[in-house]
Amino acid sequence: MNKLLIIEDDLALATILARRLGKHGFECKTCHHASDSLLMARQFVPTHIVLDMKLAEHNGLSLIKPLRQLLPNVHMVLLTGFASIATAVEAIRLGADNYLAKPVDTQTLLNALLVTPDTTTTYDDIEELPLNPKRVEWEHIQQVLATNNGNVSETARQLGMHRRTLQRKLLKKPTADNR
Repeated sequence: MNKLLIIEDDLALATILARRLGKHGFECKTCHHASDSLLMARQFVPTHIVLDMKLAEHNGLSLIKPLRQLLPNVHMVLLTGFASIATAVEAIRLGADNYLAKPVDTQTLLNALLVTPDTTTTYDDIEELPLNPKRVEWEHIQQVLATNNGNVSETARQLGMHRRTLQRKLLKKPTADNR
């Protein structure tokens, strides 16, 4: 069985990922703090790791090397809400096997987790609807809002929308069914 450690400070996202990937044969554990991640990895001994790049005040990039030293054969995917070519190159250079931008759908994440260097097969037999555009927008708004420490006015400016429009969108949280 594949064992997956999800290192993600967003508890809701970690729970969603664990639930979705658990349905596809992964035994999942979540870790929400960078300081606990190495201990959790040592105890759980995962075959796969999903690592968030921004863990509260820590940077997930700094965990790649120690995790790789602890678990040299682990398949590691770095997730980020702030994708850039520079961080993608750095993540791969440090030892991540893949780099994905949030929000990520289950199919893409499974493909990244289950592709190994010696094979080119992917996990293609999933019949899942794509992410709902409203859900994607809401998650993006949440990321920008978190970056601005909850400042709605600054978030609205960065997103190019009126503050009241942003407040209305924040009140209309998509349901869990709206993947």
